[in-house]
Amino acid sequence: MDQPNERSLHDRPVPRGGGLGILAGLAAALVFLSPLPDGLWWVVALTFAIGAVSFLGDLYHLTALARLLVQMLLAAWLVLQTGWPAQLPVPGEAWHWPALLGALFGWLLAAWMSNLYNFMDGKDGFAAGMTLIGFVTLAILGWQVGDGRFALLCLVVAAAGVFLRFNFPPAHLFMGDVGSAALGFLVAGLLLWADHRGLFPLWVGVLVFSPFVVDATVTLLRRLWNGERVWQAHRSHYYQRLVRLGWGHRRTVLWEYALMLLCGASAIGVMHAPVAMQWGILTVWTVIYGLIILGMERRECRSGQPKG
Repeated sequence: MDQPNERSLHDRPVPRGGGLGILAGLAAALVFLSPLPDGLWWVVALTFAIGAVSFLGDLYHLTALARLLVQMLLAAWLVLQTGWPAQLPVPGEAWHWPALLGALFGWLLAAWMSNLYNFMDGKDGFAAGMTLIGFVTLAILGWQVGDGRFALLCLVVAAAGVFLRFNFPPAHLFMGDVGSAALGFLVAGLLLWADHRGLFPLWVGVLVFSPFVVDATVTLLRRLWNGERVWQAHRSHYYQRLVRLGWGHRRTVLWEYALMLLCGASAIGVMHAPVAMQWGILTVWTVIYGLIILGMERRECRSGQPKG
């Protein structure tokens, strides 16, 4: 049971075993997905390992440091199996960096995606919606370049969106760390694998999941700047602040779905666009996120709501 705490947006205990169902469904589907390329098999296998660690952590109350160390170890293993970005993750023929820097970037990306997905799973229907929209978008990107196995695997994961039936506000079931940490790790693995195999650039995949990436990353950097203990529970993510400003769970999550759909459509549309247009779309999204952040700050000031 997920007991309410200072970080929670819910006020009653809620079961958090939904992640076990999501991983069980993925495991059953693997029977029909065989054979997968070796790299993809490693991505899936290590995803189950992350889920297992999270489950053990729920049972035996592993410390945050112990979980992080295991996640970093599995992230390093993932990068060795999938490969890492050979160049800066930006449009065009960017600067090709040394292999060590590419491997370090891929390692940090895998560890961070697993944790940020977990951080963003703090509101009803949020992570399940991102899973449905994000993985359908990845499936379309894979189908566009003719990789049917990759597309089918992404569609199987997107089927976890059925979880919304139980998780849409007001939620009756949470996916818990088992589901959120595993899904975030799976996102990183699929993006690294697709980039290394030339299906689509890494930055396109990051754009798909940017509603999660931007919120979690900006929040972390802001808390570090303020000297806060980033490992402690908090309620300063932008989605949490919107709920506290009076938007409520449903309104907030529906607007977030719209943002996710726009990001997915942008990623699909930008794939074969000229480099100048790709930079233009990235610039537009940077401005949009900047305006959202500034708008949030102004709204909090007017309402007298303390930031974060």
